[in-house]
Amino acid sequence: MAYQRVLLKLSGEALMGDLGYGIDPKIVDDIAEEISEVVSLGVQLSIVVGGGNIFRGVKASAGGMDRATGDYIGMIATVMNAMTLQDALERREIPTRVLTAIAMQEVAETYIRRRAIRHLEKGRVVIFGAGSGNPFFTTDTTAALRAAEIDAEIVLKATKVDGIYDCDPNKNPDARLYKSLNYAHVLSHDLRVMDGTAIALCREQNIPILVFNLSVRGNIVRAIKGETVGTIVGGVCEVS
Repeated sequence: MAYQRVLLKLSGEALMGDLGYGIDPKIVDDIAEEISEVVSLGVQLSIVVGGGNIFRGVKASAGGMDRATGDYIGMIATVMNAMTLQDALERREIPTRVLTAIAMQEVAETYIRRRAIRHLEKGRVVIFGAGSGNPFFTTDTTAALRAAEIDAEIVLKATKVDGIYDCDPNKNPDARLYKSLNYAHVLSHDLRVMDGTAIALCREQNIPILVFNLSVRGNIVRAIKGETVGTIVGGVCEVS
């Protein structure tokens, strides 16, 4: 394996598939099946999951809700997604722990850095819920933060596209897919693969980010094996 300790960032939208809202059990099962392959390879896997399929604080704020309140509700939504994914994994007999930044002791463990690392060392999948526990920060930033805290070797950013393009491939058929990019290029060109705070933190901690298409079966395993998948952020600028 190219990487032994990995953080996978899943958006909430990834769990709803073609549904307009909520969770598609088939999609969750497919993701769990692929994660089981990763675990069988002996990789220490942690996951940060978003909550946009259930609730978005930014959207609620635009509708008049207090932004902090909306973000806290969004954090609770991420815990719902984390528990759903945990159930799918444990049905495959994969030991899994949900650790939340907001105390919910009846359904999950409260996040403690050393506890999370210990779970990983014991071969358990760790799912981080409730974001960072603070409003105004995205789950992308949480992914970068948790990756730094647990000494992850890479952040795998699962998306619906094959990687990072120089322009929108849906609008421009001549859009070029980058094989690799440096952090400065992503920030200066506002490529929005992750928010600026997450990119800056990964740059500071020298954590590469791999942006890849989750819908292609086997891409998670290929990425961890070091095969050419998607776009790697943290190298030189190179077009595929």
